[in-house]
Amino acid sequence: MEFRDVVLKRRMVRNFADKPVDSAILDRILELTRHTPSAGFTQGQSFIVVTSLDKKKAIAATCEEDEYVQRGFAPFISKAPVLLIPCTSETAYHRRYQEADKVNEDGSEIDWPVPYWFMDIGCAVMIALLAAIDEGLVSAFAGSKNLAALRALLDIPAEVTPVGVISLGYRAPDIPSPSLKRGRKADAEYVHHERW
Repeated sequence: MEFRDVVLKRRMVRNFADKPVDSAILDRILELTRHTPSAGFTQGQSFIVVTSLDKKKAIAATCEEDEYVQRGFAPFISKAPVLLIPCTSETAYHRRYQEADKVNEDGSEIDWPVPYWFMDIGCAVMIALLAAIDEGLVSAFAGSKNLAALRALLDIPAEVTPVGVISLGYRAPDIPSPSLKRGRKADAEYVHHERW
């Protein structure tokens, strides 16, 4: 599939067919996420793969899936064949930027103008979403409203932050988000040349 087609086909799908995803497909998707940008090549990103029905239901509860269902959507988190939990470690970035090749001349760590650990995991999430399309899958991203419960459920170390939940699988008829009615903002508001 052409890259442009992959990007234009990507959208958040909120219903999945009852069809398993082959582990080789997951391996290919996750391999591509390893090739995203990473400040200082810190590689502070990681993913947890969940296929257990009980765990998927528990994860869905941390995302308040019931609220989506009450609004007419399918249980797209617990019903998805696979959940990917993207994680990042701010601590890994601080450790990396305290190494000899990254410290300031005075030996101090750089001032972080932007929390690049979130930028980098965001890039990895987007690669996962696009790779899913390229593999013939669809996906959705949901935020967890209870990170403490999600951490405990998946034994996530304290220095690692789960940034959300990616549902993966094969498409089933779904209801598009009502937010799409807003349309895309005008080009003049989106792209600025030479200055704001």
